[in-house]
Amino acid sequence: MPIVNVKGFEDCICHHPGLINLYECEIGEQTKIGAFVEIGTGVTIGKRCKIESNAFIPPGIIIGNDVFVGPGAIFCNMTHPMTGENYKATFVMDGAVIGAGAIILPGIIIGLKAIVGAGAVVTKNVESGITVVGNPARPINETA
Repeated sequence: MPIVNVKGFEDCICHHPGLINLYECEIGEQTKIGAFVEIGTGVTIGKRCKIESNAFIPPGIIIGNDVFVGPGAIFCNMTHPMTGENYKATFVMDGAVIGAGAIILPGIIIGLKAIVGAGAVVTKNVESGITVVGNPARPINETA
């Protein structure tokens, strides 16, 4: 599986480099990447993050420092993928947690230290310090 023009790859921790796809992205130091992860062109991931196995992070995603992305989490970047129209960037701020199997729709901002529960489908921005769960994801409490 390819690792193509990745800035910072030498400073990240990857136990299975033959089992990941990384394309022209930037990864911060001490970030850990699990097996079967795909990270697309132009993605930026901050320092000390943990990207668990089977996560999908397409182009247009910006992830801050100290972020956890659970196994099987999926980020989407287009509302009409067959045409390539309506491409929207997504931002995950420092200290956020994205639970296993969560789906983050295009153009979302996940705030500082926000938590997205396992399996949640995030259709709206998540404010800093808030925990969201469900489909669609709804706030349940403050974390900060």
